[in-house]
Amino acid sequence: MPPTPGVGFLGRTSECRRLDEMLAQARDGRSAVLVIRGEAGIGKTSLLRYAARQAAGLRVVDVAGVQAEMELPDSGIQRLVAPLLGALGEIPAPQRNALRVASGLAAGDAPDRFLVAVAVLTLLAVTAASRPVLCLVDDVQWLDPPSLGALGFVARRLGADAAAMIFALREPSATHVLDDLPQLPLEGLEEPDARALLARVVPGRLDDRVRDRIVGETRGNPLGLLELSRGMSRSERAGGFPPPGTGHLTGRVEARYLKRVNRLPKPTRHLVLVAAAEPLGDAALLWRAADRLSIEPGALAPATEAGLLEIDDHVRFRHPLVRSAVYGAASPAERR
Repeated sequence: MPPTPGVGFLGRTSECRRLDEMLAQARDGRSAVLVIRGEAGIGKTSLLRYAARQAAGLRVVDVAGVQAEMELPDSGIQRLVAPLLGALGEIPAPQRNALRVASGLAAGDAPDRFLVAVAVLTLLAVTAASRPVLCLVDDVQWLDPPSLGALGFVARRLGADAAAMIFALREPSATHVLDDLPQLPLEGLEEPDARALLARVVPGRLDDRVRDRIVGETRGNPLGLLELSRGMSRSERAGGFPPPGTGHLTGRVEARYLKRVNRLPKPTRHLVLVAAAEPLGDAALLWRAADRLSIEPGALAPATEAGLLEIDDHVRFRHPLVRSAVYGAASPAERR
C-alpha cells in the first residue's frame, strides 16, 4: 500500500480502537470483517497501515486495487494469494485447480467463479489454522470485478476462522458488492483536531483567520489540510494578505496546482482541461470527447502520477481547486 503522511491519528481514537478489537477477535479464533468508506485523503489507508502495525502474532496479507488492472480478471486475487500458495496442496483438488488457473499457474479455460471464491476462502482458513490472518484490501474501487466478488464472498463466510478482513473503499463509489458487510464511514476531522493537525505540520505562527479558512475549505479532510497549507510563506501564515472572504488563499493554492499542471505534457494538459470542463465527472463522456480531440488514453498517466486527476468509472480531481484552477486559466478558445 502507498505511504501516507506521518501525521498521526488525531481524531481517530474510536476507529483505532475498533481495529484493535478486530485483531483481538482474530487472535481469539473469531473472524471479523469491516469496510472503511470515505473520500480521497480522508485517512483510509492510514488506518489499514495502523492495523498492519498492530498485527503482532498475525500473518498479514494485503492487496490494493490498481486502476490499470481493473480489466484483468482475477488480477487482485492473484496478488493476494501469492504469499499463501505454499498451502495450496492442502485444499480440495477442484478448488486448487480453479485457483491455479485464476492465478496464472496453470493453463485452462476460465475457471468457475464459485470454485475460485471457495478456494480463496479455504486457503485463508487453512492458513489461519496455524496462525491468525489479517487480510487488508485497499482501493477496493479499483479491484477487478471477479476479485472483488470473490473477496466479498469470502468475507461473508468467515466463521470460526482466526481471520480479520478490512476493506478500504473510496467514496463516492458505484461499488455495492460490500454494502451488506459491517461498515465504518470515515468523515473529516472535527475542528479541534483539524486545528491541531495544522499546528503540527505548519511551521511558525498560523493566523487564526488563515487556519479557519483552511479548515473550512477542506471540511477536515487530512490530505486537504496538508495540501492547502503546503508552501505558504511566513507572511501568509501570519495573515499577511486580505481576509479569507476575498478568496486570496484559494487563489494562491490554485496557482500552486496550476504550476504542477503546466509541467505536464501538452496532450495531458489538454485532457485535464477537458475533464475540468465536464462538471458531472462522466468518464465515458470524457473519453468520447478525448477521442474526438485525438487525445490518447495514455495522456492520463502523467496527470495521475502527479496526483492531480484520476479516472475510473468517474473523473476525480485531487481537489476541487485543481478543476477551478485549470478551467479558470484556459482561454475562451481553449474552453470551446
